[in-house]
Amino acid sequence: MHSTESSQQLVLVVDDDPTVSEVVTGYLERAGFAVTRAADGLGALAAADARWPDLVVLDLMLPGMDGLTVCRELRSRGPVPVVMLTARADEEDRILGLEIGADDYVTKPFSPRELVLRVASVLRRGALAAAPRREPVPVLRAAGLEVDAAGRRAAKNGRELALTLREFDLLHYFLQNPGQVCGRERLMREVWGWDFGDLSTVTVHVRRLRGKIEDDPARPRLIQTVWGAGYRFDPEETRQETGAEVRDGA
Repeated sequence: MHSTESSQQLVLVVDDDPTVSEVVTGYLERAGFAVTRAADGLGALAAADARWPDLVVLDLMLPGMDGLTVCRELRSRGPVPVVMLTARADEEDRILGLEIGADDYVTKPFSPRELVLRVASVLRRGALAAAPRREPVPVLRAAGLEVDAAGRRAAKNGRELALTLREFDLLHYFLQNPGQVCGRERLMREVWGWDFGDLSTVTVHVRRLRGKIEDDPARPRLIQTVWGAGYRFDPEETRQETGAEVRDGA
């Protein structure tokens, strides 16, 4: 089992730009985190093997082994939250990064303070998920979905779903609030724990979650878009079709 050998949480920063790496490191250290750095993929894997981090801040564009490969390799070695740094134009890469296990992403250029807040948010939610509970937590069931918050397990029609940390939290929140219209600002605040940030983060996660729980993600029936308002989880398996086209982006 991996250990950080310290009560101080360790963040591994992986970026080939020394200026970005130094600035991010400085802000994280001032926020109370221990930090190790690597400038490429191989260095990141070596640093993780030497001392397993509590979280990785990982640049998508790295020389040699790219960030997606590093993320995949890290996840094959053990559970660790990953916050990816990406260029704003790389939406497909961001989606792929979320799919293979990144818990969040921050687009460049970014505010170092916002990055620190996101790092803290991911770590806090991970700690809450792992914390023992004094009272039993009910398993939520709706429309063939089953979400066990205590065991961090989700399934559809008996088949376990491979969800990232954020996807799991998002699905759990929808099942806790069936029939309610949830705006992206509300979801960002309640699921991500942020009062500000890029709302497209919510859009991307909803899209990925639909891809895992909907029979036809192109025509979602469980997570519906309510134009100008947000999303609504509708657990009814049979209902009258409205004829309205459902697309991402509300």
